[in-house]
Amino acid sequence: MAGPDPEQLAARVLDGDRGALARAITLVESTHPDHEVRAGAMLDRLLPRTGEAARVGISGVPGAGKSTFIDVLGRRLVERGRRVAVLAVDPSSRISGGSILGDRTRMGELARSPQAFIRPSPAGYTLGGVAARTRESMLCCEAAGFDVVLVETVGVGQSETAVAEMVDVTLALFLAGAGDELQGIKRGILEVVDLLVVHKADGDNRAPAEAARGRYRSALRLLRGRDVPVQTCSSTEDEGVAEVWDTLETRREERRASGALTRRRAEQAVAWTWRLVDERLRARVRAPAHEDAVDALLADVRAGRRSASAAAAEILRLL
Repeated sequence: MAGPDPEQLAARVLDGDRGALARAITLVESTHPDHEVRAGAMLDRLLPRTGEAARVGISGVPGAGKSTFIDVLGRRLVERGRRVAVLAVDPSSRISGGSILGDRTRMGELARSPQAFIRPSPAGYTLGGVAARTRESMLCCEAAGFDVVLVETVGVGQSETAVAEMVDVTLALFLAGAGDELQGIKRGILEVVDLLVVHKADGDNRAPAEAARGRYRSALRLLRGRDVPVQTCSSTEDEGVAEVWDTLETRREERRASGALTRRRAEQAVAWTWRLVDERLRARVRAPAHEDAVDALLADVRAGRRSASAAAAEILRLL
């Protein structure tokens, strides 16, 4: 299948060509085997110009206002002279495979800035609140000269810990008055998050937000070995957003100065390699050449004629 020349596309990305950046991300998102080879060659060319950006994961419960928060935060960072890339992952339908991809419209003001780049991507069948190629997309953005990359996750809950495998620091947005706040804290998230933020702390919700902050802080004391600060902010009032960023930047700088950031990124690269191996093995098993054999094995599993373990072993033998 025809595709862009990886060397030429990489050169244009390195020159800061936004159109080329969009095409580069499209290339790395493709699951076509030829495109995967081209994407790998392009990424090898881009890799020396990556690694300097601040990588931040933004998680949170559905309805917490992640896109609105990113819109305000991104604009404040642009005002500080930063170039901001946003990789917004949208949930995909399990039935049609489609996604709404509406984050760009919810970040209208930031999207108009020439110093910002927003790329929505469907989550597809990838667990963990991130798209299958989010890390590769992030590297493309860094190579194009963006020094802050914000990864907005789907907001699915406990499985969102996968975002920690690609970013330097992670924050989670929560709401006050949305039922039992403490039930909203998943232990998996707490083991990787660097900052909890009670969002929409404005108007009549200001006092409940402060109360929720206190309950979160009390709950976090029970988790040994984790010093997770809790803050409140309002994107509509633009209160506390800058302070949230300052906390994240301080945490990231502490890791950089101690050498922990370098070690973290090295481990992330290895972990992501294995994620891609798992994903591509699954894709090859599902190739048309194996379709009949796989369907027959799964039919046996459904009918109780074969165990899942035995069927899995047979499927792997197809490779």
